[in-house]
Order: sequence, then C-alpha cells, then structure tokens
Amino acid sequence: MSRHTGACPHAWHQHQQPPHRGRMWAASPAFRNQLVLLRTLLPSPTAVGTSSPSSSSPSSLRAHAMAASAVYEADAEAVIRRITPPLDRARHKGQAGKIAVIGGCREYTGAPYFAAISALKIGADLSHVFCTKDAATVIKSYSPELIVHPILEESYSVRDDERESVSSKVLTEVAKWMERFDCIVVGPGLGRDSFLLDCVSNIMRHAQQANIPTVIDGDGLFLITNDLGLVKGNSLAVLTPNVYEYKRLVQKVLNCDVNEETASEQLTALCQKIGGVSIMRKGKADLISDGKTVTQVSTFGSPRRCGGQGDILSGRVNPMTLGCIAGSLLLRKAASFAFEKNKRATVTTDIIEYLGKSLEDICPAEH
Repeated sequence: MSRHTGACPHAWHQHQQPPHRGRMWAASPAFRNQLVLLRTLLPSPTAVGTSSPSSSSPSSLRAHAMAASAVYEADAEAVIRRITPPLDRARHKGQAGKIAVIGGCREYTGAPYFAAISALKIGADLSHVFCTKDAATVIKSYSPELIVHPILEESYSVRDDERESVSSKVLTEVAKWMERFDCIVVGPGLGRDSFLLDCVSNIMRHAQQANIPTVIDGDGLFLITNDLGLVKGNSLAVLTPNVYEYKRLVQKVLNCDVNEETASEQLTALCQKIGGVSIMRKGKADLISDGKTVTQVSTFGSPRRCGGQGDILSGRVNPMTLGCIAGSLLLRKAASFAFEKNKRATVTTDIIEYLGKSLEDICPAEH
C-alpha cells in the first residue's frame, strides 16, 4: 500500500464531527469508531477549504472546485485499522453492523447477493435483502446467511387500480425494519421497472428522513440521475458510479462531458451541484469527494474486469469518506489475491472469498 507523501491535512477536514443525526446512527459501533479517527486527524476549524459555497452558481462552484483540486493519496490501511470494530466477547449480535440491500428482480439476482454477502465477509453481523418475490427464492438459494424479504413489486404483478395501495404497503413493510439498519444499499439488481423504481424512491425518502446512511449503486444511480431530489442535501448518501454511470451523472448535472484533465475539479463540482452527497468515482484509481476535498485510492487490484465487483464494493461502503477509502482498498486487495490464483478465470465469487484475507492482512483479529 503506497502511503501519501506530503499529504495536506486538509484532505481530512471534511470529516468534522457531524451533528447528532438520529438515535440508531449515533449508536452505531462503526460510527463511534470513525469519530475516534476523525478527532485524531482533523485540523483546526480555521483550516483552509472549510467554507462551503454560498451559492450554487457556476462561478461559485468552479471557484470551490479549484480550491479542492489537489488529490491526496489516502493512507487506506491506517484508516481500516482505526475504524474496524474490535472483536469483543461482550458484544452481541448486530453490534458489528447491520445492512440492508434494496434490489433484486426477475432478471437480476446476483448483484444484491454480491453486495449483501460481501458485508458479512468483512465482519458485519447481519445482512438483509429486500427484493421482488421472483428474486427472493433464487437469492435465498445462494446462501442461508442472508435474510431475504420478498417485499418489492414490479408493474406486471400490480393492476393499475392497485398501484397506490401496493406502493404504500411496500413502504410500510420496509419501514418496519429501517431503524434497525446502520446502512442501506440501494440499486444492485434493481432493474428499471417504473413501478418498482417508484416504490424504491419512497424508500429512499423515508431513509433520508430517518437519517439512515445510504449507498447508491447500479440501477439506483439510474434512478437518482433522473430524480436528483432523492439525494439532494443528504450528507449521509454516497454515490458509487462506474465510468458509464459517472458519465451520465456529469452530463445530466453539469451539462458537459467528462474531462479527465480536470477530473478532481469536476468531481468536486458534481458533489456541490447535487448538494450534500459524497461520490466515489470508480476507476483505475478510485476518486472520493464530499464536495470539499478529493482523496484517492490507487493500489493496484486486478486486470480482470469481471462483472459484479462494483456490487462487492457497495456492500462495504459506509456513507462517510473513510468508509469509501476502506472499501476501495479491501476490494482491490481481494481482487489481487483472486487474480494471483485464478488469472483469467477470476470471477466475482473468487474475489468475495478473499475479502476476509484482505481485512485480516491489514487488521488481524485478536484471539
């Protein structure tokens, strides 16, 4: 792991201790561990780059994007060591993390499984999947470790005169569980059925009102690209686009094409324009920004680009930049281990099997 050299401490300034945002989130063990790290790394409140734009005008966005244009290599291994909850005999089930994946339909059952099982592979206690009835049995068959809820509905199974009542029922069923979760992941295997997307939009609004951290990936990015209001002003939301998803976001929000020569400025401007969110732009190096500063993780992973690696990542991203950094490195190390063994035959399930080793190499479990 290459460590940052001469890294400006302002790279960490965006992680000032947030205000109290809800009983469940504040009680999260992962959150408490991150706060310890934040207090250790934060510069003084008067550090450069702490102010936020007073308006969302193009000139204001450009000025603040330029101020945040420097990219700092994250000391990802140090981040992982400091935020990983210790194994403790006094802890009970659920204290090391509870996540929910919102996704899975007739056509796509692999992605929600990859996201949910990956969270368990690096130490989360409980992992839920909220999917359609058609997807539930298939996802359950992949692993008995997952808690699968066949709650979501697609258009073909709902009459027009039932839509409102069914949508309300879906939200009610998901809401029963919502405050139990430390994080939800929206999008893996979601598909693009209009009624299903409407139901998930309601779930996202409820999650924001309940202050539940939300990772948005896959078809969840398609959803929010067409309705930015679903994430606007949500400081507990992280978007994790790949190259194509990022291109659509930039064209929609900034009304221009992706410019690699000004990648960090453009990423910062995108965060600011959407308002409040953090974005991890996946690529050769993962670029991470909350609209104030940009950090990167560039550790080499694997030349094998099998489908599903983004779903692995989304299952491990916590909606704070530190979580993005940790998730990026763990995936890259796991991909490297898997490729070393399987070469061109590497598939996503091979990578998942090395997630535990990736974490253990950096942060060994104490017996």
